[in-house]
Amino acid sequence: MKRRDFLRNAAIAAASGSISAPLLAEGLESNVFPSSLSAEAQAAGTRRDEDAPQKGEGALIDSEPVLQNYAETSMNVAFSVTDWANGYVIYGEKPDLSDGRKVWCGGYRLTAMDNEVVQVRLTGLKPATLYYYRIGADRIEYKDGYHIRITGNEESPKVYSFRTAGKEAKAHFCVINDTHAKWEVINPTVNKVMELQPSCVVWNGDACNTEETTEAQKLIFFKPEIDRRDYAASIPYLFCPGNHDNRGMANRHLERVWMYRQPEERQSRDWDLGRNFAVRMGDVALVGLDTAEDKMDTNPMFCNLFVSESYRIAQQQWLRDALRQPEIKSAPFLVAICHIPLFDPDPKRNPGDLSPADTHPDYSGNFAMWQRTCSKLWGPLLDKAGCQLLITAHQHHYRLDKPDGTRRWFQMVGGGPDMSGKSKGSFPTVIEGEVRDGKLVVSVHNIYSGTIQDTLTVGKRR
Repeated sequence: MKRRDFLRNAAIAAASGSISAPLLAEGLESNVFPSSLSAEAQAAGTRRDEDAPQKGEGALIDSEPVLQNYAETSMNVAFSVTDWANGYVIYGEKPDLSDGRKVWCGGYRLTAMDNEVVQVRLTGLKPATLYYYRIGADRIEYKDGYHIRITGNEESPKVYSFRTAGKEAKAHFCVINDTHAKWEVINPTVNKVMELQPSCVVWNGDACNTEETTEAQKLIFFKPEIDRRDYAASIPYLFCPGNHDNRGMANRHLERVWMYRQPEERQSRDWDLGRNFAVRMGDVALVGLDTAEDKMDTNPMFCNLFVSESYRIAQQQWLRDALRQPEIKSAPFLVAICHIPLFDPDPKRNPGDLSPADTHPDYSGNFAMWQRTCSKLWGPLLDKAGCQLLITAHQHHYRLDKPDGTRRWFQMVGGGPDMSGKSKGSFPTVIEGEVRDGKLVVSVHNIYSGTIQDTLTVGKRR
């Protein structure tokens, strides 16, 4: 059987339930199941293309807004469109937007007219401040550089709100991970987040599988098949990519649907590090890192298309500088987040540096179960800074690793997309952190059982 046919059949089998959940989860990590969405979702995407309205017909804006890149003085707003559009956001501090300011998509010189996703950057905001906003777009008929006209305008009647980060913001966050475009997982996960109402959410990787089209990405981030499609309209999200979020032709340019962070937040040396973040939220400093692909750059499977090694090294200097920032250094609690774990208690687990092709008789698996290279690069810096907690994902099983002689921080590994309840530790999680009575209380919500699986309390760093 040709590989392409095998993958297609695997996707159909998974959607019909003939592949068990544990096998499906294993396949997601080992490339056995790299197709983007369920067979039904992919078919829906195809039907959407076939049944899409002709230009100039139907709704122009076809999603709720998604707040991206939670920060102190900026916010990114993105939403899906069905035709060429020049989108904008009207925002202000008054609920009726009587003080509203309109900001167009794109940056200087030209707007970012687009026919798939509108992205608007709001800058110059005040820290820990509540803002109200509305989204809108002009439908553009474009023939050439001299023949352009607006054929309609669509402005959402809804007024949304968000609050920026900062020292005075509420120290309350959630982390989700490894949702892998599985609606039966994402729906209860998002419902739990909406119930908790944190200041922000970190999506800690593998939101995708292997996305070849922007339409597939839009089905995940903007038009998911869940109850709360407004999941990120008022709660901002941060994004730490997973290995699957790099795979596929569309995922090579994930920034087309999930914006990079503000260029002003980084030195020119770090302009390519658009996924890293260091954000102060009340007494908590959140630091995000990107562990990148789980296979070696030299592995022939990906034909030299990845350059993760130099990317990880570049993040070391960024991290050193980020931890020295006054607002990060002075935070009583330091929480770091990345997709692939930086430690594993099992000495047989593949550490991700087995050159050239990820295999060695002393280790199991042909992909990184944890990242020894990143641990060597970033671990000492986190230790020196007094990091109390590292939240990771990737392994599809919940686990808590206590500090030992090699590291000072706890490592909490989020669960996976298995809702069968058959495998111990294999269940979706929402990891919630909140400062209460001068301590950081971390609760692990088991989405399968609807219970709190674990709780960790840490004191202020010294």
